[in-house]
Amino acid sequence: MEQVAQQLGSLYRPHSMLTFEGSQTQGAQGIVEKLVKVQHKVDTRDAQPTGDGQSLVVLVTGMLLVDDGQNPLKFSQSFTLVPEGGSFYVFNDIFRLNYG
Repeated sequence: MEQVAQQLGSLYRPHSMLTFEGSQTQGAQGIVEKLVKVQHKVDTRDAQPTGDGQSLVVLVTGMLLVDDGQNPLKFSQSFTLVPEGGSFYVFNDIFRLNYG
């Protein structure tokens, strides 16, 4: 789990923002703490360039695994990847459970 947190942490910056079910968190450490608490399985991912032609907006859908995977919940997550030094980082990230 710590290795996953380190890898995930490298994708965020101090000014990165996560909105997780309406609750906002800023900065890599707080974001990683929020995201590693839950296991998930990705079903789809789509990406498109933004208006500046350099950044990417990404939409991910999948299942959030709770109760040892017995009652998975559908989720959607969208985030913006911004170029930095030949790589990308997550500028903003929105995560929502899909009920119904």
